[in-house]
Amino acid sequence: MKSTSEATAINIGNSKSVSATTKATQHPHAGMKRGLAIFDFILRLLAIGAALAATATMGTTDQTLPFFTQFFQFQASYDDLPAFTFFVIANAIASGYLFLSLPFSIVCIVRPHAVGARLLLLICDTVMVALTIAAAAAATAIVYLAHNGNENANWVAICQQFNDFCQSVSGAVVASFIAAVLFMLMIVLSAFSLRKH
Repeated sequence: MKSTSEATAINIGNSKSVSATTKATQHPHAGMKRGLAIFDFILRLLAIGAALAATATMGTTDQTLPFFTQFFQFQASYDDLPAFTFFVIANAIASGYLFLSLPFSIVCIVRPHAVGARLLLLICDTVMVALTIAAAAAATAIVYLAHNGNENANWVAICQQFNDFCQSVSGAVVASFIAAVLFMLMIVLSAFSLRKH
């Protein structure tokens, strides 16, 4: 990068003159902060994919088993359980947030020392990681019961009959935990970017 310097003389009165010099300086850690911002942007794109996959997989999961006749059927759907409904809503909110946070991430790439945008992303990412982990944990409890049941409560495992349903919801839970881990990495990157030294 080429550095320029200019001098300007300003005449004050008869014999006094003042000279001012300007010089463009590069911030010492701009390259490292820009690299962290680019990595943050890539993590956001990956997290969008994981959160959308979790939302779409869980939201379209249902399975019907015929029993004796076509009039008497067993059906399993995500909206039968409030934990799965919360899971879909929470991951949809996280996906929307991630999409809306992309312009702020771009601002952090263009202006690596912009503290306001980075601090806003750090606070919102922290809220979203809590929401995503809460939804994934609630769904994990239901998936565990679906796979193993609970003999003490007389709940039988349903995954032997609803195998496709259980595989889909298990995959959605894994995708949601991947999105949560990516959120955690984004929080660590934001913290490093906000460091002074």
